[in-house]
Amino acid sequence: MATVILLRHARSTANGSGVLAGRTPKVSLDDSGTKQAAKLVERLADVPVAAIVASPLLRCKQTVAPLAAAKGIQVVTDGRLSEVDYGEWTGRKLSVLGKEPLWRVVQQHPSAAVFPGGEGLASVQARAVAAIRAHDARITEEHGAHAVWIACSHGDVIKAVLADALGQHLDSFQRIVVDPASLSVVRYTDTRPFVLRTNDNGGDLASIVPPKPKKNAKKASSAEAVVGGSTGK
Repeated sequence: MATVILLRHARSTANGSGVLAGRTPKVSLDDSGTKQAAKLVERLADVPVAAIVASPLLRCKQTVAPLAAAKGIQVVTDGRLSEVDYGEWTGRKLSVLGKEPLWRVVQQHPSAAVFPGGEGLASVQARAVAAIRAHDARITEEHGAHAVWIACSHGDVIKAVLADALGQHLDSFQRIVVDPASLSVVRYTDTRPFVLRTNDNGGDLASIVPPKPKKNAKKASSAEAVVGGSTGK
């Protein structure tokens, strides 16, 4: 299967504002986020990106726009990668929400959390994982198992996908950190996912690119873990 780079959108005008933006329209990147998006072009210059899929929200589309232009790729949007629908919590101050009884559920038992007038975190995980796996299968079919592609989404959505890939219960997803503009990398196989990076903010990405298969070479199972640990590249 292909390799997916889970990209959280760059810093937005809502990040750090103390307000839960959710799906509020027209939340854009701030000056810092615009610079982060531009830096992605250089950072991924040597990565042969086959496709880019993004949440339809503005901050995600703005994050991948410079990279898509540099790579000559048309961005595909998928609502299943959109931000959590926080319902009545949308637009409210986090300091106020922290006093709500549901806040403790979100922190300690997120699989049971359903936002009033919105969706539950378990449903978020189900839709996001289904989207990632569907696009991964499509891109593998179109470009081959050595392909690398990007899915640009939101913090809680990516954390939920990573928890699934790590074989963790959703109740553990709050242990995962995903910063704005960070990259997390997953390679799916027929039997299990391999998590290659999490919350990477500046490392060399050359090692995540799978080598193209050599002609007449004996095919090894990409689903088998290396006993004793990887030897690296």
